[in-house]
Amino acid sequence: MKESTLLEMQNKISALTNVMQQIISETMHLRELSVGTLETVKLMPDYDKAIELLKKEVITKKENKDGVVEQDTK
Repeated sequence: MKESTLLEMQNKISALTNVMQQIISETMHLRELSVGTLETVKLMPDYDKAIELLKKEVITKKENKDGVVEQDTK
């Protein structure tokens, strides 16, 4: 292979490595943000009641499904 082709490939690999490092960094940030948000929501009043309501809704939707996709228009 020509040296110019090898240098071009090396530059592309370096660029891809930088992009992947940025994606990993952003993913870690989003994880920390989502965990922090979840922990904050857990501290809110009536959290347990809201979770129970959501569980009941999921069970009801599964029972009513019968192969038809429901659209939630709330």
